[in-house]
Amino acid sequence: MVFPDRDTVERVKKEYPAGARVILEQMEDPQAPPAGTMGTVIGVDDTASLLMKWDNGSGLNVVYGEDRVKKMIMTDRVFRQLMEIRDSGLTNYGE
Repeated sequence: MVFPDRDTVERVKKEYPAGARVILEQMEDPQAPPAGTMGTVIGVDDTASLLMKWDNGSGLNVVYGEDRVKKMIMTDRVFRQLMEIRDSGLTNYGE
């Protein structure tokens, strides 16, 4: 594995700030969450790997240059709706 330079690490940190949401596309690891799993970036390390908290409970990092994720983009309207749902205390949809 070739380690990325400082500029690359800084670019990845800007592109995937803490709190960014991603969807896993591919990860070659027997412990990997399934493709399509969503997660939250909690940071970026010095190798430009994403430190993750996956929605299924996994904490496996996304290795720069090996694994693939897609960044989720949320419109302001969708974000406001999600915050309203969160603040309403609703926990069981459809009940």
